[in-house]
Amino acid sequence: MILKRSMNALVVLLFLAAGAYSQGGAKALKPGAVETGSISAGQTHSFTVDLDKDRFALLLVEQKGIDLSIAAFGPDGKKIGDFDSPNGSNGPEYVPLETSVKGRYRLDVTPLNPTGSGSYDLRILKVAPLAKTPEGRIEQIMAPWESDSAPGASVAVTKDGKIVFSKGYGLANLEYGIKNSPTTVFHIASVSKQFTTFAALLLEADGKLSMEDDVRKYIPELHDFGKKITLRHLANHTSGLRDQWNLLALAGWRLDDVITREHILKLVSNQKELNFDPGAEYLYCNTGYTLLAEVVARVSGKSFAEFTNVRIFKPLKMKNTLFYDDHEKIVRNRAYSYVSDQGTYRKLVLNYANVGATSLFTTVEDLSLWAMNFEDPVVGNAEVVSKMKERGVLNNGDKISYALGQLVGEYRGVETVSHGGGDAGYRTHLLRFPSEHLSITVFSNDARFDPGAIAYRIADLYIREPEPALKPEIGGNPAPASVSVPPAVLDSYAGEWELAPGTVANLSRQGGRLVVSLGPQRFNLIPVSETKFTVEGPGIEVEFKRAADGKVNEFVYTQGNQANTAKRIKPFDPDAAALEEYSGRFYSEELDTAYVFKVKDGKLVAGHQRHPDIVFTPAKRDEFIGASWFFGRAVFERDASGKISSVKASSGRVRNVVFRKAGAQ
Repeated sequence: MILKRSMNALVVLLFLAAGAYSQGGAKALKPGAVETGSISAGQTHSFTVDLDKDRFALLLVEQKGIDLSIAAFGPDGKKIGDFDSPNGSNGPEYVPLETSVKGRYRLDVTPLNPTGSGSYDLRILKVAPLAKTPEGRIEQIMAPWESDSAPGASVAVTKDGKIVFSKGYGLANLEYGIKNSPTTVFHIASVSKQFTTFAALLLEADGKLSMEDDVRKYIPELHDFGKKITLRHLANHTSGLRDQWNLLALAGWRLDDVITREHILKLVSNQKELNFDPGAEYLYCNTGYTLLAEVVARVSGKSFAEFTNVRIFKPLKMKNTLFYDDHEKIVRNRAYSYVSDQGTYRKLVLNYANVGATSLFTTVEDLSLWAMNFEDPVVGNAEVVSKMKERGVLNNGDKISYALGQLVGEYRGVETVSHGGGDAGYRTHLLRFPSEHLSITVFSNDARFDPGAIAYRIADLYIREPEPALKPEIGGNPAPASVSVPPAVLDSYAGEWELAPGTVANLSRQGGRLVVSLGPQRFNLIPVSETKFTVEGPGIEVEFKRAADGKVNEFVYTQGNQANTAKRIKPFDPDAAALEEYSGRFYSEELDTAYVFKVKDGKLVAGHQRHPDIVFTPAKRDEFIGASWFFGRAVFERDASGKISSVKASSGRVRNVVFRKAGAQ
């Protein structure tokens, strides 16, 4: 799901630190040979490979118990690439090199882990002439996923109203050895959202609704918050509603449970509070799109799946496309989703029976037909297409990058319209360049795959610019050149930081760079000055604020036009006896579920009958950070006598769900 995966880790800066290889000089790589190394945090191992001009080389670093990043440098010593996939500490890191000059190329292998050690194998898989056509280059980009034993991907490119490339790689089904192809059907997760807004705009064009209507006009069972939530708020992620996935998980659901439209509507209708006033903030919210699809169904008198089939898929001849609202329905040519666990693949089960925010099943070729409809509309018209690109506006007048189910950005000076998605092991991305009449569709059934990075690499084959730029992810911008920052300054930024209620990031210095860890993801920060940094990929700018006493206790991070403040979490370490005060059973009426807090092995732990125990780390008095994506912060409240009476649960997209203590007055 995209909510758990809102950013993908991309490596920006690597350093030369003390280590066996960096001290003794770089080792030369030879075809057919395997270099095996043991490496610890703080070390860099360097290797060289001699390559002719206009060559494509594919190298493999097999990680064994440590998460590695690889930086590549040209013969002139300038960096030409960084490589790190979201596969953790085990599995392959592929390093594709494309040469423009003959010479000696260098690879630096560096651990991302702030502590620990592990090993790896490094070898050259192939060296071949660099393809001379964009289509041939795509084949080389996708070479790591051409497998008869692993999941892979499907790719399609449209240019000037035609599909100019489409191909599948790897397996759609590991149990039966069925290969991916351009007609393999994938669950495309949040890329589904643009169809939901398009459907609503079709009804608006029919005169049957307005995007400025109050959602309760159509779904009156929603709680009356006393503030109007419009359909546009739902589409722009500015409604203030709590996110359905976080709520379901907090209520005890597993995300591989059968989750229906009815389940979500009941849970959402029982919520009595908002995260914020409608229009005050942008916060990605899947709930809004489930509600928007329900509005389309109620207004049209058809199920959402039926409406989109009649009004969109059939006219566009998208014959292999449907909204999947029945988890028992059989879909021919369907890819199943997988994740690698200690080098072995396992299935990631997806039983969704809800639509709007997700659950579109389609192929790369069908989605290409959809992409071309924006250039020459067969469904809708120029006005509807134009409205799809209208970016949201907050109450204070700030414009956000999110439009109607799409992100509007810029890459290499060219406007982009895009969206990515991830559910279970599915990873998807649709990237369009309207002025270039170019679209790139990338689907995968491997949870480690980064479709956005692949889409932009393919875009480089069709969009040229005089100066090379770093590839941004959804809505991002090329990063400015970096500067050197003294290690002592970087150390002053290290620590635990709360980005939003329930969302905690760890900043650490690793050699000469600053790294932020957010759950299993890691992002490197490129320094623009001693206080300002940028995150390669998501287009996020970070500025640290130093107080009069010289300490840094907050930083401002900005994406698009929205600025947010992160606060440093100061150490707080109560003993086990003090933690006992927070013990007890806490029940939420809004979620109809309870957690039992207790002290276990000197730590505060929350137990739920359907989840593993969640360990909470003290942040300050009455406030704890939870080791869970759906229960990231617990703030305890006291009654007039000073006794604990309730706890408020928060996570990235849910704020302040109240759980009252049993027996409290």
